[in-house]
Amino acid sequence: MDSTKKDIFTKAGAYKRHKIAQEHGVYPFFRPLEDSEGSRVVIEDKPRIMLGSNNYLGLTHDPRVIEAAKDAIDKFGTGCTGSRMLNGTLDLHNQLEEELATFLGKEAVLLWSTGFMSNSGSVGTLCTRKDIIFADREDHASLIDGFVLSQSRLVRFKHNDMADLERKLEANKDHPGAKLIAVDGVYSMTGEIAPLDKLAVLAKKYSARLLVDEAHAVGTIGPGGRGSVAEFGLTDAVDLITGTFSKSLASMGGFVGCTQEVKEYLMHNSRQLMYTASFTPSVAATVLAALRILRAEPERVEQVRANALWMRAELEDMGFNCLSSDTAVVPIVVGPVEQLLWFNQRIFEEGVFANPVLPPAVPTNACLVRTSYMATHKREDLVEALDIVQFESLSTEVPVLLSQLHATRQR
Repeated sequence: MDSTKKDIFTKAGAYKRHKIAQEHGVYPFFRPLEDSEGSRVVIEDKPRIMLGSNNYLGLTHDPRVIEAAKDAIDKFGTGCTGSRMLNGTLDLHNQLEEELATFLGKEAVLLWSTGFMSNSGSVGTLCTRKDIIFADREDHASLIDGFVLSQSRLVRFKHNDMADLERKLEANKDHPGAKLIAVDGVYSMTGEIAPLDKLAVLAKKYSARLLVDEAHAVGTIGPGGRGSVAEFGLTDAVDLITGTFSKSLASMGGFVGCTQEVKEYLMHNSRQLMYTASFTPSVAATVLAALRILRAEPERVEQVRANALWMRAELEDMGFNCLSSDTAVVPIVVGPVEQLLWFNQRIFEEGVFANPVLPPAVPTNACLVRTSYMATHKREDLVEALDIVQFESLSTEVPVLLSQLHATRQR
C-alpha cells in the first residue's frame, strides 16, 4: 500500500507501550495457565497461588459441575450451531432461565452468550437516542458499550456519589425521553458496593428505571449469594438485574432478570441475541449445576466473604491501602504505573498471581493490584501469599530502564 495514503493499520504499527514492558520483563497480561486446581495454578512451569481469579465459589473444579458438563456433551454434542431464536435453544437453556429467575426473585430471565452482551445488548436495545442514561463513572465497559449502541444522551456521575447524581437528575428532569440509571452492584476493580437503597429512592423520585450489574455480586454477597440487590432487599425496586456466569457460576455467558414483557421484547429485537450463537450445551449444564450447588450450599458464600475480610484486615495491618472494599475483591493500591508493574512482577516471580489494574481504569498515580478470593482458598494459601506480598512491599526500587515506559505514558 502507498505509504502516503491513510491506512487503518497505522495506529497498530505505532503502538509500542506493551513492547517496552515486555522488553523489561514486566508485561503482566495474556499469561497462559498450564495447569490449575483452582486455588493454585501452574504458569511458566511454576506453581503459583491464584489471587487473580473470579472463581469465587471454587466451582470450576467441582466434580458435580464437571460431570454435568460431560453429560450434556454426550447428549447434545459440543455446540448449538445457531442462535436462540432459530435452532439454538435447548431445554437446558429454558430450565436455567426458570431456575435463575426464581433464584433472583424476578419474573423472567433471558440468557445471553456472554456477560458482556447481557449489558451491551439489553441497554443497546431498550434505550434509544431519545432517552437519557445516568451512569456511574466506574461502570463496567460492557455497560458503556451499551450506552454507545443506544445513542442515548449519557450523563456520568461521580462514583457512588448520590448528591452528584441527584444534581444531574434534577438538571435533566425535563428531558423528554425515558430515563435509566445504570450501576454495578459490586465494582470489579475496587470491590465497593453501590448504595442501592439511595439509588432506588432517586430512581423513583425522578421516574427512572434502575439497572444493576450483579456480575461480581452473585455468589459473594446477599442472602444465599443472591447479590447486592437482595442484600438491600430491593428485588422489586430494581428493574433490570444483569450478570455473568463467568465468575461464581463457573463458566461463561450472561443474563438479564426482568419482566416477561421486557424479555420477549429483547428476544425479538436485540441483534446481539438474535444473531449470536447460543452458548454450548456444556456451558448450560455447568451453570445449572453450579446454581444448584450455590442454592444447596450457601456456606460457600460465607467462606468467600470470610477469606476476603481476613485478607483485607491482614493487608491493612501491613500498611496497605485496600480502599473501602467489603466484598471478595480486595485491591492493593501501589502507585504509579512503573511501580505497579515492578511490584506485580516480583510477587508473580515469588509465587502469587494477581491482576494489575492500570489507567484508565484507575487514576495514573493510584494503580493497584486486584486480589480476589475463593471459597476454596485454604488458610495456608493465604498466609503464604501474605508473606510474599509483605516481603516484596519492603522494596520499592524500580529499575531505571522503566523510565522509558514512564516517558511513553507522559506523551
